[in-house]
Amino acid sequence: MAKLAATINSQKTAIFQMRINPEVKAQVEEIYANCGLTLTDAVNIFIQQSINVEGLPFIVTQNSKEALKQQAINTLMLELKKGEDSAKEFGWVSEEDALAEFGITI
Repeated sequence: MAKLAATINSQKTAIFQMRINPEVKAQVEEIYANCGLTLTDAVNIFIQQSINVEGLPFIVTQNSKEALKQQAINTLMLELKKGEDSAKEFGWVSEEDALAEFGITI
């Protein structure tokens, strides 16, 4: 979140121009305004995120929805594996102990 604020609030002195369909521009400006952003803010965020990931900041395929879903599943499975490996290395915690640790009663 700090990078997002830094990107939005950083000094901007370079100029970038592009042509866009006016109807598309109006639609996207409304979408970004609902997020509290200007079109310029959104483009700067896109560019910063491209730098962060060293590529496009989203998957471009004919079926991006499924590709993103699969990416999320892969990430979740990797994190679950890390948790399992950690539990094996440092000892398992029972469900009851975990709930008690956080003061949760069922």
